[in-house]
Amino acid sequence: MTSATLAPAPTALKRRRGRDGRLTRTSGLGLGIAMLWFSLLVLIPLAAVVTTAVTGGWSGFWDAVTNEQTAAAIRLTVGTAFLVTLVNIVMGTLIAWVLVRDRFFGQRALEVLIDIPFALPTIVAGLVLLSLYGPDSPLGVDIANTRIAVFLAFLFVTLPFIVRTVQPVLAELDRDAEDAAASLGASRLTTFRRITLPSIAPAIAAGAALSFARGVSEYGSLVLLSGNLPMRTEVTSVRILSSIENDNLPGAAAVATVLLAISFVVIVALDIIQRRVVRRG
Repeated sequence: MTSATLAPAPTALKRRRGRDGRLTRTSGLGLGIAMLWFSLLVLIPLAAVVTTAVTGGWSGFWDAVTNEQTAAAIRLTVGTAFLVTLVNIVMGTLIAWVLVRDRFFGQRALEVLIDIPFALPTIVAGLVLLSLYGPDSPLGVDIANTRIAVFLAFLFVTLPFIVRTVQPVLAELDRDAEDAAASLGASRLTTFRRITLPSIAPAIAAGAALSFARGVSEYGSLVLLSGNLPMRTEVTSVRILSSIENDNLPGAAAVATVLLAISFVVIVALDIIQRRVVRRG
């Protein structure tokens, strides 16, 4: 047998190296283009925001974020987004479950309606909510200019996120394990907690992260309904806009940096929680 026969083919060797974790020329080029595109769209703008936030020094940054009005807006925004995310985790998973596991009249219409917050301009959403829950409400419910209005607006714009991340995972989930658990005497709650939940936990965590991030950044649906009252219903997006209008870019960037840090912490926490749920399952 000749040495040429024993030597691996160049193509096979390249494939093997790629599988061993070493980038091929094509993979390296693709990674470089992806990182360049990601840097231009995300990393560089975020770095610019953080840099602008600290142009006045640490004292200026601290004064901007601890200002009484700004601190109240941050507490309202983050607290409301957190509560809305908890509600969405429960209700979004429930809606996804119903859409996947049940068949009923009007199901296709419901599928379309769930995506409306994605397609509807947020200012139009605020107008709709004001018409239904404002001073001239046909339902007799007036929550305009209250914190409940902020909560409702957040719920409206974040509803689809968990539904749309959990639904395809549930649809592709193999039900043999669930049937086996049921045949062995496991209750529905136990089957869901030990088998189904670990499978959909990553999707729930991803949807929750998107829901929270959308909540803390929401603006349009709040403008008309909440009234943007300082110390009461003013959210951080409105506060940032006010700072920009007053030519206070470092102050606006400081608030944006705080929101960025909080969102990052929440995303990491959700990732840790979903990993633990999967491990226990």
